[in-house]
Amino acid sequence: MTTPLIVTPPGPGEPAAEAVPAPKKAPRRRRLPRFLGSRFALGFLVVGVLAAIFAPAVAPFDPTEQNLLNRLAEPSLFGGGGEHLLGTDELGRDLLSRAIYGGRVSFMVGFVAATLAGLLGTILGILAGYYRGVLEAVIMRLVDVLTAFPFLIVALSVVAVFGATLPVLITILVFWEWVPFTRLAHAKTLHVVSTDYFRAAVAIGRRGTGILARHVLPNIAGPLIVVWTFVVARAIVIESSLSFLGLGVPPPTATWGQMLSASRGYLDTAWWIPLVPGVAITLVVLSVNIVGDWMSERWDPHGRR
Repeated sequence: MTTPLIVTPPGPGEPAAEAVPAPKKAPRRRRLPRFLGSRFALGFLVVGVLAAIFAPAVAPFDPTEQNLLNRLAEPSLFGGGGEHLLGTDELGRDLLSRAIYGGRVSFMVGFVAATLAGLLGTILGILAGYYRGVLEAVIMRLVDVLTAFPFLIVALSVVAVFGATLPVLITILVFWEWVPFTRLAHAKTLHVVSTDYFRAAVAIGRRGTGILARHVLPNIAGPLIVVWTFVVARAIVIESSLSFLGLGVPPPTATWGQMLSASRGYLDTAWWIPLVPGVAITLVVLSVNIVGDWMSERWDPHGRR
């Protein structure tokens, strides 16, 4: 394709101007790999969540059913005999079924804890940024105090007193994860209340929760949703870590961290036992982070390329 020429007509008494080629447009970056990666990650999460919700209909076996005659069976997916696609563990339980049911716990803890923490942190952050004064000082000092405490010590103390149950685990994560939401909501609210359109809304008589719901929350929702995705991933990792240490949901409920902890003695003889929960945790956390990064780019005009 020939480059178009820009020809300037000569003025009276001037020599004919030379043809100057038009400047070429900068080539646009191809975003297909990032596009496909985010869509694949989102699709994987949707499939994983649906499989966890409908686990009784999807799982091929009972996750707690033991068969010692079929213990340590190799996965049929990798050439092993038998009917277990991902093999069995040291008690003859089907690993695919346990991974699906383990996803139930991880997704529930991740989504519920992140949602409750997001609601609590967002409300406190907006109130601190809007009303300022003593309320702001109290909330932000509480944020600083909670940040100073090590999470593992807090989790050990709460579990020792109330026991290792799913509601207790979710409560611990909510108590810990509302801090980033509060900080972000506080900073964004301070920016919104300093804008001209917010001052105009105040000037025409808008006050209280109405102005917060209509003029503050919609303008800070995008970054908060992005933080929510990363908190989901962190909550899943924390739940798996606590289960690995024996502080999560007790047996016989299947969890990914518990499966990893039980497979430590079979790394050499039955490699598929730690592989299944390890890959599940890695793929879920990686997919959540990819989706969160994509959402961050979509909502941040300075980050778009």
